[in-house]
Amino acid sequence: MKDRYDNLIRTRALDPERDYLDIYQTMLRYEFPWDMKLGLNLAFNRSFSIPAISKVHTATGELTERTQKRIDDTGLLIYEMVLNGFEHHRGRDALRRANQIHRPYTISNDDFRYVLGCLVVVPTRWLQEYGWRAPCCHERHATFLFYRQLGRRMGITDIPGSYDEFETWFDTYDAAHLQPNDDAATIERATRMLMLTRIPRVLAPLGNALVGALYDAPLRRATRVDTPAWPVRAGLHLALKTRARLQRRFGAPRKTALFADGITAKSYPHGYEISQLGPPHDQAHG
Repeated sequence: MKDRYDNLIRTRALDPERDYLDIYQTMLRYEFPWDMKLGLNLAFNRSFSIPAISKVHTATGELTERTQKRIDDTGLLIYEMVLNGFEHHRGRDALRRANQIHRPYTISNDDFRYVLGCLVVVPTRWLQEYGWRAPCCHERHATFLFYRQLGRRMGITDIPGSYDEFETWFDTYDAAHLQPNDDAATIERATRMLMLTRIPRVLAPLGNALVGALYDAPLRRATRVDTPAWPVRAGLHLALKTRARLQRRFGAPRKTALFADGITAKSYPHGYEISQLGPPHDQAHG
């Protein structure tokens, strides 16, 4: 398609330092909507799985007893900040609510940095492997800058200075801390049903194996997920690569932005108030 790379051309004409939000919005809403949403899901799965963080989540019961709502709330807060930025009142409200939710818990700065690193690195690597094209340097830098800004506004310190530096730090921390633990396994079993909804109905009998194949080996070990048979892993890889080639050759830029009619979630069929996202205020007071 002659206009397939129009958004990329436009992105390359922008300044990531100034226009990082515009670039990141374009990635999510126009260029890679399905891949970005899945990449963010995988990022949260990973962040929930290191022992220090998984222990907090199993103690609250938010992910194991109110799974759909907890996942919806997390996604809604992130999407509100991406769609509106940090200066818009809805973006400010979402950031304020995220800080309120985390305030009662003792979470180390390194663990906060790791969660931030998951959001930066995991979706980017997914795009590099399975996107219809790899993200360009402007897109990688804009992704880093958006989450660096989020991290700073959440009080996270010592954030690495570039995408490449963050990726290196993330890999080191991930290798040291993403270890097998029962809490991570419990959370994975609870959240797995949400990943299964992404599997086409015709492939439902292979659903659990396909979800396992979406994880890399360290995440499977941490969550005690069996390694799927080689044909399942190879078949998923081939299917995703084929999808990318078809999109690259026959696809066209999305004309209607993702969330053009507003952000929706199963837990809130009639809409939501940002102030009510997350656990009750007596559990996440501020």
